[in-house]
Amino acid sequence: MIKSMTGFGRAEIEEDNRKICVEIKAVNHRYLDESIKMPKSFGMFEAPVRTVLKEYIERGKVDVYITFEDLGEENVTIRYNKQVAAEYLKYLSEMKEDFALDDDIRLSTLSRYPEVLTMEEAPADEESIWKTLEKAVRAAAEKFRESRIKEGENLKADLISKLDGMLEQVGVIEARSPEIVKAYQEKLENKIRELLGSREIDDARILTEVGIFADKICVDEEIVRLKSHIQAVKDELVKGGTVGRKLDFLAQEMNREANTTLSKANDLELSNTAINIKTEIEKIREQIQNIE
Repeated sequence: MIKSMTGFGRAEIEEDNRKICVEIKAVNHRYLDESIKMPKSFGMFEAPVRTVLKEYIERGKVDVYITFEDLGEENVTIRYNKQVAAEYLKYLSEMKEDFALDDDIRLSTLSRYPEVLTMEEAPADEESIWKTLEKAVRAAAEKFRESRIKEGENLKADLISKLDGMLEQVGVIEARSPEIVKAYQEKLENKIRELLGSREIDDARILTEVGIFADKICVDEEIVRLKSHIQAVKDELVKGGTVGRKLDFLAQEMNREANTTLSKANDLELSNTAINIKTEIEKIREQIQNIE
């Protein structure tokens, strides 16, 4: 199966008074480039998240967004700092004596002094949080992979259609090449007859000239290699897997053979066909860039 490098997946898991949402989206990239945005308190989970993602993704520029919401009501505790309260009372009593002030200290007043009563978050249960987070990451990654496969199969069908069309055009060049040589020979013979009139024509010389011309415009090797590369691309698409880089190399090779064929073209129809093939190769190369 062929996978596109473009994809999207989202999952939301709510359990143990926690809600974790994970979104994954990606575009094409030569290598695997992951960017993970998550709450600061989740920093210890970054490495495990990357490990999970590598099970589902091999190439692409991947952006991962993780949000967390604590739905529990027991995640905060209040701490009474007795020593701090005692220090406040000690110094307040000294101030009372030093300045002959009235003692108006009340419980409600003292409790509002800094650090007397503090709110603290309950210690996080990392194992439990990771259990929920992993579920969310895997669920999002599964949907992400499904979207990549769906688009990849569409790419595969379109590419095979384009490759079949290219084979037809290569067949046109293959059939046209001998006709060009034959037409050149007839044109050469007619020209020589015009020049020599009734004198005898040197058939050997004509065949030599035709041979030189045929060798100059011969694209037999290019056609064989081009057909071989086209078939190789089709085989890789059918085989599937992570074949993007190999397909890119084969597309470059196809383009090289098409360029050589075009440079040897000595006929308008052949030139136009070679240009059409080059145009299709460029389209194929663009689509291949999006295959994992």
